[in-house]
Amino acid sequence: MLSDTAEYALRAVLYIAQHDADGPVRAKVVADSLDVPRNYLSKILHVLAREGILTSTRGGTGGFRLAHDPEELRLDSVVEPFEEIDPARTCILGRPECSEGDPCRAHMAWREITERKSAFLRGTTVADLIGVPEESEGEGATP
Repeated sequence: MLSDTAEYALRAVLYIAQHDADGPVRAKVVADSLDVPRNYLSKILHVLAREGILTSTRGGTGGFRLAHDPEELRLDSVVEPFEEIDPARTCILGRPECSEGDPCRAHMAWREITERKSAFLRGTTVADLIGVPEESEGEGATP
């Protein structure tokens, strides 16, 4: 449901978020870990850095880190540099005219799927997917 590029971007951001405590993560490490071509992933990571999703540091100890807390980083912001979340819908069956007024047989079902995808990407954060525990005032919380 996502393009390969958008999926790689999402997977890379999640990987970097999971390894944030280790410091900047090198593109080669991410590419090798995710089994993604290194040059392709490097371009994706640099786009994410230009968009303010990641920060990039050069040098021997350099690499990529999240530019935002995982709890504040929604998935739509990671995906949108590579594909539109709400593209002008084209007919999945290839009809030149397909709309609410003149729908094809797949129109309503496909609309529901694309709306759910958009809602998921807008309503889900990186923290939701990497399992960052929420701090609470109960057992195990520090005063």
